[in-house]
Amino acid sequence: MAASRVRLADIAAEADVSVSTVSKVLSGRTDIAQDTRQRVLATASSLGYQPRGASTSGEPHGLIELLIGGIGTLWALEVVQGAEQAAALHGKSLVVTNMWHEGFSMATWVASVLAHRSSGVIVATSRADQVELERLRDAGVPVVRLDAAGSPAPDTAQVGVTNWAGMRDATQHLIDLGHRRIGFIGGEPAATISLERQEGYTSALRRNGIPVEAELIQPGDFMIAGGEAAAKALLELSEPPTAIVASSDLEAMGVYHAAFERGLRIPDDLSVVGFDDTVLCQYLSPSLTTVRQPLAQMADQAVRLLGDLSHGNRPAMTRIELATTLIERGSTAAPRG
Repeated sequence: MAASRVRLADIAAEADVSVSTVSKVLSGRTDIAQDTRQRVLATASSLGYQPRGASTSGEPHGLIELLIGGIGTLWALEVVQGAEQAAALHGKSLVVTNMWHEGFSMATWVASVLAHRSSGVIVATSRADQVELERLRDAGVPVVRLDAAGSPAPDTAQVGVTNWAGMRDATQHLIDLGHRRIGFIGGEPAATISLERQEGYTSALRRNGIPVEAELIQPGDFMIAGGEAAAKALLELSEPPTAIVASSDLEAMGVYHAAFERGLRIPDDLSVVGFDDTVLCQYLSPSLTTVRQPLAQMADQAVRLLGDLSHGNRPAMTRIELATTLIERGSTAAPRG
């Protein structure tokens, strides 16, 4: 079907939705179910739909796409808020896609991004298909990875934090308090940031002459349930740790749950450190000592980087690393005895 003849009714019939739904999707409305929005955009792209007044030069629209692995966490909300504010300051609109839902398809999402002719994409998940992301780059859509999620190619633009140094500082804080048996809960195994944080933990131990014990290192997933399961495994050891450092605040919350079930008091019986410094930390009891990563600033830097790339400029730095800060609160203390 020729692009000039494609009507909203044609897209509606092909996508099995109403004409009003097609109109809402193509006008950027967000009150449409995610799977419906993706189906409409993919259909519009396959039919060669060209909106009235659209540029035929291939110039991108003022849209920035944020692909995120779940939007139900405080980490995700802070990233979305930071990206939205930065996009608005640069005269752009932010389109957020949650890939953690039934029926999500990377191929369909990529098709929708190409149909939008978006200015660029921010990827804030380790589960994005690298092959599909390469399709975007091949089509001239710049991609920036946030928090070094996954294992991006060497030439991929990315914004992250000093994960290694942050976890080293967290572990050193516990060592300075007198802890020698310190448990570690990792993040998603496939994520680069998980490896960096574990290396920071082991580096602090070695620097202080403390042996690295495999039984004190437990896998996690950055979520509450993963943190709780890992903490239970650590606390069931014949010689349990006196402190646990987790790869996220949510995992640390899971540690709180596991400690409570065993009748342990924080920090009297067990010190706990998290990573992220979301607003959650201040409302836990006791408040959580954690490593602050500037999530809103990271999102802002990603938007700025996309702005340069979308205009054909090659920034002096395509890999930006922001500093972390240890925030001491009430969940850490010297071990008993």
